Amino acid sequence: MPRKKILITVTTYPLPSRSYDELVCTAGICEDGSWIRIYPVPFKFLRGLRNDGMVNTYKFTWIELDLRRRTEDFRPESHSPVNYSFSDLTVCGSIEIKGGNKAKLNAWKQRKLWCANNVYSDMTQLIKDSQEPKNVSLITFKPTKLLSLDHEDDEREWKQEWKEQLNQLELFVPQNGDQAPRKLIPKLPYRFFYRFEDCNGRISRLMIEDWEIGQLYFNCVNTYRDEKIAIQKVKEKYWDQFIARDLFFFLGTTKEWHTRRAKNPFVIIGVFYPPIIPVETYSKDNQLKFSF
Repeated sequence: MPRKKILITVTTYPLPSRSYDELVCTAGICEDGSWIRIYPVPFKFLRGLRNDGMVNTYKFTWIELDLRRRTEDFRPESHSPVNYSFSDLTVCGSIEIKGGNKAKLNAWKQRKLWCANNVYSDMTQLIKDSQEPKNVSLITFKPTKLLSLDHEDDEREWKQEWKEQLNQLELFVPQNGDQAPRKLIPKLPYRFFYRFEDCNGRISRLMIEDWEIGQLYFNCVNTYRDEKIAIQKVKEKYWDQFIARDLFFFLGTTKEWHTRRAKNPFVIIGVFYPPIIPVETYSKDNQLKFSF
């Protein structure tokens, strides 16, 4: 298939793979406004983009690369890189929130143009569209009312089989000090959920699997050395701060529960939180006309 230019909007929390290159599900929006899922993407590749100074953030970066439709995945948005080395990838810039107030507002408006162009607000309709023949599995959702941000204890360690495979791989690590043993990325010991109402009053409770919430939690643990404080800091951002903003969810299905046709196969794979922006006027080509 032809090359695709994609605005990355989602990176989920990394998961170990059999090769022990942690993988992330990366999703974004194509130039025609459609959603696309790219998997697998090694986490070390995204981290490498930042370390090389190519981008300051993974999210809201435009990339261009060759993709193939994942025939082993029935979800229409699912694709894989043709070259797993990503040697064909081109970084085409980012929509970064930086500069003065006018520049920041402009960047948020540009992000919103892409991310809030086609939005669901009815969970019942969304679940219907996730079924045959549409099999919709990636969307932007606008909750009508936020009810709570919850958290639950989760397993603190990765599966034992993953640890054992890592130990086997370490047998092949040079012992001359040239290479440090591989370490798994830490597992998030809590699960976070939003409870919310849709436009018809239907209440849902969906888990948040965004990379940002895991990164925020571990950054706070490292800073405060206290899990309770870290959880409180997560809630301060994802509830106290976000409830005052124009909040959207990026929802995606898990392949397992979508295949099983679960009652609700969606999880929150990203949170989009632009400031509340006054109503804009648009030109015929859908470009914002700014007035300050």
